[in-house]
Amino acid sequence: MSLLTNLNSPIGKKLVTGITGLGLTIFVLMHMIGNLSMFSGDDAYNEYAHFLASLGPLLYAVEAGLVLFFLAHAVNGVKIWMGKRKARPQGYAVYKSAGGPSMQSSSSRSMIITGIILLVFTVFHLISFKFGSGGPGNADAAYLTTIDGVEMRDLAKLVREKFALPWYTIGYTAIMLLLVTHLRHGIWSALQSLGAMRPSLSPAVYTIGGLLGLGIGLGFIVMPLALFFGWL
Repeated sequence: MSLLTNLNSPIGKKLVTGITGLGLTIFVLMHMIGNLSMFSGDDAYNEYAHFLASLGPLLYAVEAGLVLFFLAHAVNGVKIWMGKRKARPQGYAVYKSAGGPSMQSSSSRSMIITGIILLVFTVFHLISFKFGSGGPGNADAAYLTTIDGVEMRDLAKLVREKFALPWYTIGYTAIMLLLVTHLRHGIWSALQSLGAMRPSLSPAVYTIGGLLGLGIGLGFIVMPLALFFGWL
């Protein structure tokens, strides 16, 4: 049996979704920590962004890997959802939260919806910040700053401008809350798919996953809200 056939099997799709899901969880955790550097001042935030940009080919390789992870996670997630829909044509609306070994809940039943919304948001987020004013292909002298004699992009200025907009801040906060619900079930599901836990640990891992998801979501939300309300 070929590798492609194995990966396209029900178990293979779950393994790919689990591995990519955990990888993306690590990425959003690191991204959240980086965002919090804004609390150390605009210069610290700009230096952090400049350090990442200075990685050059290494950064491009990481970004290419993330794109592959996003696509693999999304495609396999949709395939798994379609398989479940075919197996249960009556749909999920008739189900109630069960808990227990399956950990069936509103988070688990909405994974496909939150996943698609998060994927669309990621594209919009990249357009707004990575390729926004002062970014690649969008040079703007108004978004340059000099720190310790080094000229770099003033990404902090763009961040402040974006989160001064009520609609942007409210929308961003809402999306991060969806991220919390996605991670709540996703972390547990990934570990289960990879066979990394005993059934007896399932409830504890589900709780830990929920708390980690909540922590990541709040970590992303606190900076925009602080900017919007003028606390930062």
